[in-house]
Amino acid sequence: MTQTTAGLDQIGRVMVAVTNQDAAIAFYTEKLGFELRADVPYGNGDRWVEVGLGEAPTAVALVIPPENATGAGPGGNTNIAVTTQDIDEVHARFKGAGVDVDEAVVRYGDPVPPMFWFRDQDGNVLLVVEEEQA
Repeated sequence: MTQTTAGLDQIGRVMVAVTNQDAAIAFYTEKLGFELRADVPYGNGDRWVEVGLGEAPTAVALVIPPENATGAGPGGNTNIAVTTQDIDEVHARFKGAGVDVDEAVVRYGDPVPPMFWFRDQDGNVLLVVEEEQA
């Protein structure tokens, strides 16, 4: 792994604000197929929860924002994109699982890859992008 000049080498996790961590775990694992990587109590009744995809190094932390946090609540665009090699299969699987997905895969044509957006149980928006097969 290559480090940057700042001594950083990769994005380890992204945080998504949720209202209920148990509901978020169920959504991400049961509907999307993520695996639960961490569910650890800390502090005064808080929990650190992470889900991830297979051997991919980046995790999604499902966090309850602090009461005094501004602009950190659930229900917005996460700016998170996950990739697939079969966008139509994933779209159909998510739709069949009851995930709030866009009605159709967007196909703008080259060089923009096919994609669709979906929303989790709190209305957080994520993107699925088809990655070219090597």
